[in-house]
Order: sequence, then C-alpha cells, then structure tokens
Amino acid sequence: MKRIIFLLPLIVILFFLPDCVQAVSFQVKSLPELNDDLQTSPDISGNKRSNKSKSAGCFGPSRKANATIQNAGPDYLQSNIGFAQRIIENIRKETIAKAEQLMKEKPVTVTDSSCKRSAGGKNDFYSEGDYWWPDPVNPTGPYIQKDGQTNPENFVDHRFAMIRLSEISATLTSAWLLTGKQKYADQVLKHLNAWFVNPETRMNPNMLYAQAIWGRFTGRGIGLIDAYHFVEVVQSVKMLESNKGISHEQIQPIKAWFAIFLNWMTTHQYGIDEMNAKNNHGTCWAVTAAAMADLTGNKEVSKMCADRFKTVFLPAQMADDGSFPLELKRTKPYGYSLFNIDAICNLAEILSTPDDNLWEFTTPDGKNLKKGMEYIFPFIADKSKWPFAKDIYIWEEWPVRQSSLLFAGLAYQNEEYINTFLHLPANPAHPEVIRNVPVRHPVIWLLK
Repeated sequence: MKRIIFLLPLIVILFFLPDCVQAVSFQVKSLPELNDDLQTSPDISGNKRSNKSKSAGCFGPSRKANATIQNAGPDYLQSNIGFAQRIIENIRKETIAKAEQLMKEKPVTVTDSSCKRSAGGKNDFYSEGDYWWPDPVNPTGPYIQKDGQTNPENFVDHRFAMIRLSEISATLTSAWLLTGKQKYADQVLKHLNAWFVNPETRMNPNMLYAQAIWGRFTGRGIGLIDAYHFVEVVQSVKMLESNKGISHEQIQPIKAWFAIFLNWMTTHQYGIDEMNAKNNHGTCWAVTAAAMADLTGNKEVSKMCADRFKTVFLPAQMADDGSFPLELKRTKPYGYSLFNIDAICNLAEILSTPDDNLWEFTTPDGKNLKKGMEYIFPFIADKSKWPFAKDIYIWEEWPVRQSSLLFAGLAYQNEEYINTFLHLPANPAHPEVIRNVPVRHPVIWLLK
C-alpha cells in the first residue's frame, strides 16, 4: 500500500507531461530480476505490452477469479520471475566463494595415485567394482558380489580425482561466467592441461581398466559409468570455448582428447557393451557420449544418442506409469530411480533442439519424460510416500538437488519442480551421493 501511495503522484505527473518531455522508466527495486521474466509484461520499463502477457505489478482477475496471495501481489511476482534467474541468484554468492577456495587447488590426475592390482600403466584410469568383496571362504581368490554394498577397501582414487576435476572445472567456470574475471578461466585451464594435454600427467583416452574385479576381470564395459563425471567437465569446456574464456589454440588439444575418447567408447567392445546395457548404465553411456559429441561436433553420435532416447530408453526402460522397473528391482530402488531419471533428463537437456525437442517426444504408447517426472516427483517432494523398500544404503541422504528437477522445471516451466529443487540440499557431503549426482552446477547449463 505504501508503494502505491508513493507512486500516485508520479503517475499524475507523468500523465500531464508534454510530449516533448521523455518519460522516466523505473522498476520495482525489490525485484531486480523482474524485467528478465518472459512471462510478465515489460511495460513497467516503458515497453509496449503484449496482449497475451501478464501485467507486472498488478492483477486483473477475470469474472470468475478473485485476487489472492497465490495469484497477486509481491509474493506472486517473486515466485514467477524467470526461473533460471532465480536459480542463479540463489547460488551466486556461494559459487563465487567456493571458486575462491578452489583457486588454491593444484591439479590431481590419475598419475598421482596407483594400485598394484591394476593391469594398466601410470597414465591409465583404474577403478574397482563397488559391490565386490573378498570371499571369506577363499580370501585370496576371486571377489564375490554383494549388490548395493560398497566395499570401502576397493581402489577408487582415480574416480575421486575425476569427480574433483568435475567440481573444480564446473565451479571455476561458473564463477567466470558470473563475474567475468579471467583468473577463474585461467585456473580451469591448468587442470584441463594436466588431465588432457601434458604427457606426464594426462589420462590415456580410454577406460580399459575401469571397474575391474580382482581375480575375474582387469576391466569391464560397465566401468564406463565412471566417465559420467566428465559430463560437466565437457560442459565447462564448451562454455569456455563459446564465450572465449580459452583461446582456440589452447582448447584444440583438449577437444582432440575428448574426440579420441568418444571414438573409443563408440567402437571398443567395452563401450558397445555399456551402450547396450538395459538399465541406467545404458542411459549414462548416452549422456556421456552426447556431451562429448556436442563439444566435438560429432553429429553422427549425437543423432545416435537421440535415436536411442526415442527407441530404447523410453520404450524399453519406462513402464506405462512412468517408473523404471529395472531400477526398482535393485537393492537401492529409490536412489537408482533418481539416478536414471536424472540421466535421461540430462540427455534431453544436452540433445534437444528446436527441431527435435526430446522433452516433448512421446512414444506411440504414450511414454515421455513428462510422465517420468510426474511419477517420481511426489516421492522427491515427500520421500515418506515411497511405496517400495528403502534403499539398503544411504537412504537418509536422499534426495538432493536432482538435475531432473532443474532441467524438467525449466523445460516444462513447472514452478513446483523449481521450488523443490531450491529447497533441497545444494551441497551433498556423502561420497556416494556426489558420485550419483554428476550434474550439480546449474550456472554452466543456464548461462548460454
């Protein structure tokens, strides 16, 4: 009411101004992002109002509607400013502060640690299958499986190093996008060069020795899921290139590394095995391949991944109700359901174009991403409603800021998804949660 009383004299003055005097534009100071909202009328800044747009700062109820706190006033306006801008403003200060801390970190690559059980060399990525344990009956023999139970003694240093690279790359690139300070981009380049360019420290562009099992396999196709954490590294490189944070000469050897890795994962039997996996492994393979194809301009692989979205993932993985039965059968049905819906939403975000929008694609029998989100969302909003068994591991830590909420919220302009995303924990601490949420940095996806 005070704001209205304050504005009345100004309105009167402006009404009687002669035509030769230029009117002064203004905006509501408590809502600095208002003019970025495509759903509100821009006439508050002096522009022509669209007949179909909402009015900024007022509400004109229809004959059947009454003005309420849900559809009028400051609360309504604040909740309906641009979703992307709301998210960015929510994490801006924290992102920059975290980037300042990460400026002190030195590169750590696969050459900084090794395991005597690895069949590879110094520059080879090596990890061991999480759910495999020594056999109590034969302690020195082949490991045995305990599904869903992670063996803390297995070698995962290289995986942690890759996750660390993802965190550093995405955070510093986000800070560079938010502030324009070149120091952040320069620091990212140091880590990228260490991982992908410097012969002494770079990782060989393959995963021949990932998720090995002692006494059984020196590496497996399933190990390619560890490369899922390259997705935000790739997105960071893409943003640095498109916004000229790194020079053409500096970025070429980095892109060349990813082109070689992409060729390996699409031609080697390990990659082919993982591509054809029927559950979340197949989905994650496609997200990783799509991200690298997008960066390197490999349209053939991009199209293949989009086709698999339409002909494999939705038809074969999703049930009629929008659930993922193969994930529900696991010992961690909740976590795996979140993991797979995140992955398929990540894929849609990477591959969708105006001419081929995967967010709107529907199979002949009615399966689509919207149905998948409608199935899982009630259980994200209220985990106590989950109708299946609790996960045998890290039940309390879920959910966090799932990327499915972020991308689907923006794609469908769903305020519930965005509000839930913003209210969930932004910085998971448990290593297993971090491992299963490889897309955690909205800025590099929103500031395009």
